[in-house]
Amino acid sequence: MHFIEMTTLENIKSILIEQINGYRFLLELLQKERLYLLNFDAQGVEAVSKEKDVAIIRLRLIEEERIRLINKYLSENNLRCEFTLQKLIELTGDNNLSILRMQLISLMQSIEELNSFNMILIGRSLNFVRHSMAFLESVGIDIDQLYKGAIFSKEI
Repeated sequence: MHFIEMTTLENIKSILIEQINGYRFLLELLQKERLYLLNFDAQGVEAVSKEKDVAIIRLRLIEEERIRLINKYLSENNLRCEFTLQKLIELTGDNNLSILRMQLISLMQSIEELNSFNMILIGRSLNFVRHSMAFLESVGIDIDQLYKGAIFSKEI
């Protein structure tokens, strides 16, 4: 069997595609999180939070590999410059890199917007809980007893 070794540039493209897929997955998780937040589904939020943690760790590992490959490319080509994906596109003239860059930018913007929106929802949810607890305390309900599994009955 004959294997063709991928060039460093091909490896960079491959890792960028992995990053894009990872960011798409993270965006899907943020969309799920938004729905759980809107529905006050605490278990759903907690489950998606764990998935997000794993996705973020995976994205960090992919980013480390991307940086390693970029440094390898710089070394192989005797380049010593401030290096960005845009600079790589300029050096190689590779249109596929430009397409990957635009996809990454678009995904990052979507993730940033959705994450900001989710943070607003989380803030509102926390305020709702605080106000609800304050109301319960103001009408004489001992919040600590709620956490101990006490059962309430309304006297008629």
